[in-house]
Amino acid sequence: MIQSPAGIYEWILGYVPYDGFLQLEYALLTRVVLGLETGMFRRHGNKIGFIFLTNDLMVTLVSWVCAYQIRYLFPAPLGMPSFAECLYALPFVLILATFSYHGCGLYEIHRLHQLPSELATLLRASGLLFVLVITTAFYRRDPYESRIALAMFFGLNLMWLIIARRFLWKLIRWFRKRGFNQGKAIIVGTGRTARKVVNTLQNNPWTGLDAVGYVSAESTKSRKLDLPLLGQIEDLAEIAEKLPADFVFVALSVSNADALKRVQSILGNVAVDVQWVPEIPNLGDLNLRTRTINDMPFVGLRETPHYGWRNTLKRIIDLVFGFTALLIFSPVMTVIALIIRRTSAGPVFYSQERVGLAGKPFQMMKFRTMRTDAEQVTGPVWASREDDRCTGIGRFLRKTSLDELPQLFNVLRGEMSLVGPRPERSYFIERFRDTIPHYMLRHAVKSGMTGWAQVHGWRGDTSLRKRIQYDLYYISHWSPWLDLFILWLTLWHGFRNQNAH
Repeated sequence: MIQSPAGIYEWILGYVPYDGFLQLEYALLTRVVLGLETGMFRRHGNKIGFIFLTNDLMVTLVSWVCAYQIRYLFPAPLGMPSFAECLYALPFVLILATFSYHGCGLYEIHRLHQLPSELATLLRASGLLFVLVITTAFYRRDPYESRIALAMFFGLNLMWLIIARRFLWKLIRWFRKRGFNQGKAIIVGTGRTARKVVNTLQNNPWTGLDAVGYVSAESTKSRKLDLPLLGQIEDLAEIAEKLPADFVFVALSVSNADALKRVQSILGNVAVDVQWVPEIPNLGDLNLRTRTINDMPFVGLRETPHYGWRNTLKRIIDLVFGFTALLIFSPVMTVIALIIRRTSAGPVFYSQERVGLAGKPFQMMKFRTMRTDAEQVTGPVWASREDDRCTGIGRFLRKTSLDELPQLFNVLRGEMSLVGPRPERSYFIERFRDTIPHYMLRHAVKSGMTGWAQVHGWRGDTSLRKRIQYDLYYISHWSPWLDLFILWLTLWHGFRNQNAH
């Protein structure tokens, strides 16, 4: 008695001849890929999505065959499955791949799609396929079920999917930059945000979108525009159909909600992609993050860019490079500690409270560079170039930034990162937070040993406002590659800096 879909599949496997079952799998694969999927892509006009599906299935096919070839490069002592058995399972793997990739959203191709955002999706889709292949292998009584070969398949498939899709994206963008696969965009609004939308589209030709003109939401105002004024909001549907337009960007202020409703109503019967670009006040150049719960949208205005896999990846970089740096510099740190001990009375290390991620205090470590009673008379003061409180070795350590090396322990403990805004004392934060715009936004990420401001020379007695600008740029443009680039610049310029003291 058959009681599950797996049982049905097992029953078919028992009664359909070997060659016949292979034909059955190929027939099902053809139906899925060329029937259902093609129909979906045609309905949505997403031809590029079908190109990506074809690319991904070819990569999966090659990965499956290569995993077999690598695994059985040398004959196994107890024999090895024939290559025909590898091919016997291939159609079923491609069927599972189609549903896995599509189910994880790999074919929600959009002209505004940013390449790095699909890496996590690829990992999720490849992992789902790997689990499905292992799970179904038991029910299929598959003679080709080597765990080593399946693990190789997962690794090869993920790696080659990333490489192949990156190449395909670059190819598509190359064609779009040269006028192929172009779409037309209308911008609703004529203000500053509307003009920024036009400028963004013109500076990013990989989107393949050509901004053709503005539609005004105000009937009385007129201003000099860089593109033609196509008409008023009331004419939007007629304009979009006449062009025809592929995108409508609504670039109006948040307070102009009535105009947004009018746009939605006017375009109700027009097949066009509508994007809202709200005119939001200056937020310190930070990226916004949106999420939806029960159809209710939420927009994060002050969130850390290090969330999810980004946070894990940054932590891995800190641990790997931090531990490596500690091993490399441990002889130097030992020599410095001995010199401090022999040349001045007091401890080798100096611990000072600083403010880090989310405004939480922590004890930052440094080599002691001043006398132990340095702040008993002066209190907290800003470091100066000719600080008579410094010891002899202390001046050298400050000029070469070697006094910062113990902060590697803060990095390994997770209190700091290798790269980020430099942490400050709470005493000075209270002075700066009310006079420097967006100063507290620096605490959206972990403090760092080095940063975007530091490698550009903004340290010591240089402009604090410029330093904040560079810190905010780093936060809004963060990527693992930017961290590695900053680390490289730190090593390239060396520890000595003319503004270090």
